[in-house]
Amino acid sequence: MAGNAPPRIFSPARRLAARRRMLALQSAPDAPRYLVEDMIEDVLERLAFLRCDPGRALVIGDWTGDLPRSLSARGVDVTEAEPGHGFDEESPYPFGGFDLIVSLGTLDTVNDLPGALIHIRNALAAGGMMIASFMAAGSLPTLRGVMLTADAERPAPRLHPAVDVRAGGQLLQRTLFADPVIDQRPVNVAFRSLERLVSDLRAQGHSNVLADAGPVLGKAAYARAREAFAAAGKDGRTLETFEILTLSGWRR
Repeated sequence: MAGNAPPRIFSPARRLAARRRMLALQSAPDAPRYLVEDMIEDVLERLAFLRCDPGRALVIGDWTGDLPRSLSARGVDVTEAEPGHGFDEESPYPFGGFDLIVSLGTLDTVNDLPGALIHIRNALAAGGMMIASFMAAGSLPTLRGVMLTADAERPAPRLHPAVDVRAGGQLLQRTLFADPVIDQRPVNVAFRSLERLVSDLRAQGHSNVLADAGPVLGKAAYARAREAFAAAGKDGRTLETFEILTLSGWRR
């Protein structure tokens, strides 16, 4: 029924375009990859701690290929899926029976997050595990403040709403994952300029994909943003924080 449809917060078309732009930008040898690399390291640590030895795994969103290669080296049969290549996380998966499904940096911009988690659960074999990591509430506090300064008395929607630890736990309970674990960790990065931060966001697929993206930032507003960003720093560098939320659970 139309009344049960999830709110349209994000634009699927803009999301796809941003993801494809990211894949193109990642062809550069010096492309920033620190967010997905942090997520991959965390996944491998969790699997080692749990002594999880999956036979079949699905990896969603790892454009580096590092996690699939690492799992394959352990004898895991790995399937890769990429939203930028048309994989739809908000529809039932065309494959299933996985012992492990890992989603990296994509679920924060789906309109139907509970539905996406249900599709993951349905694609797991009995006893299978999900690990999903994505940008969380509290991310980009410096940029949020800078944008408010730039927009002055007319603030516009420029950064995404995001899920926090409490909401993540509720989502796992709602979607019937067993033994849920929810945690959040910061990744702190120093930038020499606002332009570099924006460039890194685009190159890692975290630019604005809101359905209502707000007006373009004018020259005067952008100048205010640059000044505010520099003023928030010290010794020529401004610290920004990326909060990474990780949800994990099992299909029993």
